[in-house]
Amino acid sequence: MNARKGAGSAMRPAFAPRSVIAATLAGSGYIHTQLYLAGYRFIHIVGVLFLLQAIAAFAVAALTLFTAPALLRVAAAGVALVALAGFTASRTIGVFGFTERGLQPAPPKPCSTSCWRSAPCCSSQPGSSRVGPLPS
Repeated sequence: MNARKGAGSAMRPAFAPRSVIAATLAGSGYIHTQLYLAGYRFIHIVGVLFLLQAIAAFAVAALTLFTAPALLRVAAAGVALVALAGFTASRTIGVFGFTERGLQPAPPKPCSTSCWRSAPCCSSQPGSSRVGPLPS
């Protein structure tokens, strides 16, 4: 009974980073879905990219809740970093001729940027995929 309790407590720290990664990715996916439905779907090429970003974020978030191998953590960081790069490009050089200014529409932009910054940080935490007991 003691050995089982020890293994369970060793699994709990691994779930916390996974749940944070999943929450930030799901938040980003939700915001992209809302923006897509609010009118971004009519922007040539960019609308489709918003939809793909939302689908990827939800898919990786769901998978991260159940397992977190290194490749999935890299995918989570990649989804977040690609979204952040697209956001930055849309405010500087433009994306397929589409350029935005400021943090409009608010509050989705500030919320999504915080999600994008959090996911790669959590994804890079060592031991976040640890499942078994901690080494002695």
